[in-house]
Amino acid sequence: MGKKTDFLYLNEQEMIQAGVLDAARCIDVEEEIFGLLSKGDYVMGGDSHNSHGIAIKFPAISEFPNMPLDGPDRRFMAMVAYLGGRFNVAGEKWYGSNIINPQRGLPRSILMILLNDPDTCEPIALMSANLVSSVRTGCVPGVGTRHLARKDAEVCVCVGAGPVSKSCFEAIRLEAKNLKEVIIYDLFKEKAEAFAKTITEKYGLKAWAADSLEQAVRLGDIISVAASSLAPVNMKNDWLKKGSLIIFTGRCNIDEEYFSSAKLYWDNAKMHATYYDEHLQLPEDQRFINGIGVQVYRMMYNGKLPPLSEAVSLGDVVVGKKEGRVSDDERICFITSGMPVWDVGWSYEIYQNAVKMGLGQKLLLWDSPYLN
Repeated sequence: MGKKTDFLYLNEQEMIQAGVLDAARCIDVEEEIFGLLSKGDYVMGGDSHNSHGIAIKFPAISEFPNMPLDGPDRRFMAMVAYLGGRFNVAGEKWYGSNIINPQRGLPRSILMILLNDPDTCEPIALMSANLVSSVRTGCVPGVGTRHLARKDAEVCVCVGAGPVSKSCFEAIRLEAKNLKEVIIYDLFKEKAEAFAKTITEKYGLKAWAADSLEQAVRLGDIISVAASSLAPVNMKNDWLKKGSLIIFTGRCNIDEEYFSSAKLYWDNAKMHATYYDEHLQLPEDQRFINGIGVQVYRMMYNGKLPPLSEAVSLGDVVVGKKEGRVSDDERICFITSGMPVWDVGWSYEIYQNAVKMGLGQKLLLWDSPYLN
């Protein structure tokens, strides 16, 4: 007789009941995960143990009538990780993305998380993950704000007015204790105006939509870039004032002069080193084109910046190995590309809450495995 195996299924409403939207708690959990990254108590995909994930990218044309075709944000992706510490869990975020989904009443991306026992490999939980991904994405900038922003920061600029930008703002607001004003810039001003109205109504903060990117950025103490990758954001060095913190959650380009004077921090320099190596395997005319941080990779490749082996990861600041902000005049850039360790860690936290609350549905894998 073999071992019975079941696992917990959690739908989106049950995830909400279990606290997936609790950004304040998520910031603390993500900070804890940054500490594990610094210690090396994690594994992600690939031989480097630092791969972000692997994607199915569809062809531009196909002879097969049912084959999906390439398009903006059209892909499937698997992001796998083991996370140590008190989590001690393996997991995968699996998602598909299709930009026309909102026309069907669906989110652009549809995500699921599977958690597994790292020793027996049995499934522990299968859960809805759109909110996991959204909240954890925003809370990483929250950790960055906690450690890298000026304590007296009063003005937050949000570049982008979509769901990711809103999630980033929620976390930044919690950590910027003296925040008084929010400026939103989006290519579609009506979206920025709607976002600003929501912020004023919900938090009582002064919030308004800028007419131009320059107008917004020049005023910002904290600048959160979380706009669509389909519309690259381009800034000039002299727009960014003394003491500012700019957070790349989306792609952004700044005059190279900026990076010669600003301090640069990464979510995980080892993961970006893997990205960098992957770019080097591409034909020369295709390197350093797509992705967050590619401008900096390009500068490193051309010898204009030190290599990633000398870069500072935020986790090293969290555990005290490296210093963060040391003066109110420093301009700081924080680059974050997302990692499955955050999805796995925040999902495990919510799974534990759900178990305590008696939420979810137990699903049977087998009473006794047919093959053993």
